Amino acid sequence: MIPPREAALSQPERPTSTPTGGSSAAPRPRRRRWPIAALLLAAAAGAAAYVFEDDIRAKVGGLETGRAQAATEPAAPKPPAITVATATRREIAETLVTTGTLVARDEILVGSQIDGLRLEAYLVDVGDHVEQGQVLARLDRDMVETQLVQNDSNIARAEAAIAQVEAAIAEAEASVVEADASLQRAVTLKRTGNATEETLTARQTAARVAAARVAAQKQNLKVAQSERTLAFAQRREIELRLARTEVKAPAAGIVASRTAQVGQIVGMSGEPLFRLVRDGEIELAAEATETRLHSVSVGQPARVEVAGFPEPVAGRVRLIEPTVDATSRLGLIKIALPADKGLRPGLFARGMIETARRVGVVTPQSALLFNADGVRVQVVKDGVVADRPVRTGLSDATGVEVVEGLQEGEEVVARAGGFLRDGDRITAVRAPETRADAGRSRGED
Repeated sequence: MIPPREAALSQPERPTSTPTGGSSAAPRPRRRRWPIAALLLAAAAGAAAYVFEDDIRAKVGGLETGRAQAATEPAAPKPPAITVATATRREIAETLVTTGTLVARDEILVGSQIDGLRLEAYLVDVGDHVEQGQVLARLDRDMVETQLVQNDSNIARAEAAIAQVEAAIAEAEASVVEADASLQRAVTLKRTGNATEETLTARQTAARVAAARVAAQKQNLKVAQSERTLAFAQRREIELRLARTEVKAPAAGIVASRTAQVGQIVGMSGEPLFRLVRDGEIELAAEATETRLHSVSVGQPARVEVAGFPEPVAGRVRLIEPTVDATSRLGLIKIALPADKGLRPGLFARGMIETARRVGVVTPQSALLFNADGVRVQVVKDGVVADRPVRTGLSDATGVEVVEGLQEGEEVVARAGGFLRDGDRITAVRAPETRADAGRSRGED
């Protein structure tokens, strides 16, 4: 295409008419002609300029279009960010948590040992510490003292009866001597013929009667002596009843409860007047499942959190009952606690028994997955997840010991779940290390 300017220049000039209007015989002026080569060169230059301009516009438009497409096309997705935790080697202690009630290790029931007496006064109250033999309460003793006076008279009467029988025995024995002498004289006179047979028989009868009187009086003496013995036995009983009008502590301890009231008629079959905790010893009677009883042994340390106490109380396992309740499937464990005035029977408490302690490779509890094949963890290496079966050991509040299947320093998914599969790629995010874990990793106490 020829530009308009060049086309105008290329047109030949037309002759102009003279004012006279006739034909001019004068020669026409010579028209100016452009060389053909110059015209062709100008046309080619114009076309090249237009082509170059169109090419630049096309390139600029293509660049802008590429940038727009690059801005609108989505980037390739990154692997999901997953928190991972590092398996560390540290000391781990497994504890068994149990709950129960504080009870007295040895509770002593103190009541009246005689019936039908009125309570005159009680001398101790709940919470008091008492010693062995200390008087806790006094009963009315007027009736018992009256019985003691009566017994004194019975003893005196028995002793008088004994004296009378002893005198009768002496008299009977004297009669026996006299009868024997008369009999001997009668026998001598009978031999010489100076006494008759009747006299001899009478003297023999008198001797036998005297001997029988002595024997009877001796039996009476035994009866009198037995009555005196009975009176003395009754006296000892009355003295014992008199002593029992003072209710005493059979052992040292702390008064846990009191039902004694002034004026009540006490009895041996009624409710005890006092309950004592021997030596103030309190223990926790806690229950544990039958599957965990095998891990508990006598002497293991324990920490007991008592309701109302700001700090746990240290104790030790004292007794493991050999039987398990057939209904609840629970066994009873008794944890001995130190004597403390604040520990009272009946308080709710929770015991934590340390069943084992050792050093091992520990991972968070949330990193474990449980299925029909056992326990496994999801190990992360170079951003790739790999399922791995493991064997666990001890556990505490924050971690679980891995006995087999995991090495120290390996990373695992901190919160394992079913949404990850073996071979999945993830972006590992390290879990923040706690102060306690940092101390353990550096070997601090």
